[in-house]
Amino acid sequence: MAVRAFKAKLNLGCGHNKLAGYVNVDSSPECKPDLVWDLEATPWPWKTNTITEVVLFHALEHLGANNEVFFNIMKELYRVCDANAVIKITVPHPRHDNFMGDPTHVRAITPQLMSLFSRANCDLWKSQGASNTPLAHYLHVDFETIHAEVKLDEPYASALSNGQLKHEDAAMLLRERNNVAIEFTIDLKVIKSKA
Repeated sequence: MAVRAFKAKLNLGCGHNKLAGYVNVDSSPECKPDLVWDLEATPWPWKTNTITEVVLFHALEHLGANNEVFFNIMKELYRVCDANAVIKITVPHPRHDNFMGDPTHVRAITPQLMSLFSRANCDLWKSQGASNTPLAHYLHVDFETIHAEVKLDEPYASALSNGQLKHEDAAMLLRERNNVAIEFTIDLKVIKSKA
């Protein structure tokens, strides 16, 4: 009789925002996480293909100021996650004061950045001769973006919802100004073949 591997859900960089049903992980013992672990220290303590969901709520922007450290984090996310696992990322928008005003924010996380970890995207760009860095190929990972959304700050969010601001005008403001968007939410699906 085959023994089924233990599967878990992770709340990485949880701080004081612990989630029931998740292994809550933080580098700070003061937060009283389930596990004290520096996520920049790899390899992580979980076995390969044992994680079904990961939450990174205002955590990923604190990790990987050094590119190699960031790449190792992405490789570990891929290694520990099972096929079709979902990674739920919420980060401050890099052009908001909430991002720029915190010295512990070391990396801007955007949907465009996350798209570089998709093998399908990298295959397409390679076929087109595009200059996008094919990180999925280089790191042997594959994350598909299944949802990406920008959350507007006030007064823009209310103006958009009540019709005073059109979507195309909001898009222009996002390109031209700081403090229009407050955060991104990005959901990734782990693409692996089931062996």
